[in-house]
Amino acid sequence: MAAHGDSDATEALTIETSVPYKSHIVDPPGRDVPTTPRELVSFFRDMSVMRRAEIAADSLYKAKLIRGFCHLYDGQEAVAVGMEAAITRADSIITAYRDHCIYLARGGDLVAAFAELMGRRDGCSRGKGGSMHFYKKDANFYGGHGIVGAQVPLGCGLAFAQKYRKESTVTFDLYGDGAANQGQLFEALNMAALWKLPVILVCENNHYGMGTAEWRASKSPAYYKRGDYVPGLKVDGMDVLAVKQACKFAKQHALENGPIILEMDTYRYHGHSMSDPGSSYRTRDEIAGIRQERDPIERVRKLLLTHDLATTQELKDMEKEIRKQVDTAIAKAKESPMPDPSELFTNVYVNDCGLESFGVDRKVVRTVLP
Repeated sequence: MAAHGDSDATEALTIETSVPYKSHIVDPPGRDVPTTPRELVSFFRDMSVMRRAEIAADSLYKAKLIRGFCHLYDGQEAVAVGMEAAITRADSIITAYRDHCIYLARGGDLVAAFAELMGRRDGCSRGKGGSMHFYKKDANFYGGHGIVGAQVPLGCGLAFAQKYRKESTVTFDLYGDGAANQGQLFEALNMAALWKLPVILVCENNHYGMGTAEWRASKSPAYYKRGDYVPGLKVDGMDVLAVKQACKFAKQHALENGPIILEMDTYRYHGHSMSDPGSSYRTRDEIAGIRQERDPIERVRKLLLTHDLATTQELKDMEKEIRKQVDTAIAKAKESPMPDPSELFTNVYVNDCGLESFGVDRKVVRTVLP
């Protein structure tokens, strides 16, 4: 479905963000965000695909088709979609382990996503990365990292390369509030500021680092101010248009002045991971309240209906089609075989180096590494 009335699909309209931006040593962008009916429809579609995919991943995990760690993104979709709307695929993104929807926002394929989750050969990391290690090099998406905060210095390294090569591109370097107290974050930020690297540190503040509320873990939970000498913005991360505006502003700032911090005020509906029911440290009423008042998909649905850009039935039909799309992708991913055992030895050592693998007795050669 395009916008209601194709002739008006590209007609510009302006929407005010849900709340004002809060800023630290920088003048914030304006609240009026230009958009089009077509863009709003695409936001609704993309976030709905992500929501449905994560709900499906929940079911696959419970059916033991996904094993190991699995961190779901439902509730936070506006961050991934709004960020992508403000940048290009030439810009880089790196994130932690809650990475499925960032991969999809970068143009990732649903079949490859589900195949990776189930450890299959056709996965985006050939079935060897699993939930926490999605990757899409052709779209400059660099993962997918399991060690808390470890991706932040890597992201600053990506930005160093961009500046060194004079590419006029930036890196969006994502981490959660649970990683916001990591020493390596401040070390990397210091170097990025000294060298004026084109990096945007994006704190996806969903208010719980695993099961620990932000106020219990951080003396100052105003993460957008934590850069001290680095400017920052606090953004309603449940408002896709506010995210888009902030990321567009941040990209331009980073290219001209160096690093900036964006704190995305967002929320996850699931627990920290599939092993966490998510109800022992917060109430069900809290979760229901966020769903009712701030859900990013429902906000866009309301905009589409209020501005007569789509009908209720059209949006329901789209959601029905998305459900079929996700189910078809899962069925196809299930047909993908498991990686060959020889894949254990690929992408580990340099090829043709002649290494031999022995058994525990050190006498019998088990395999020669490729």
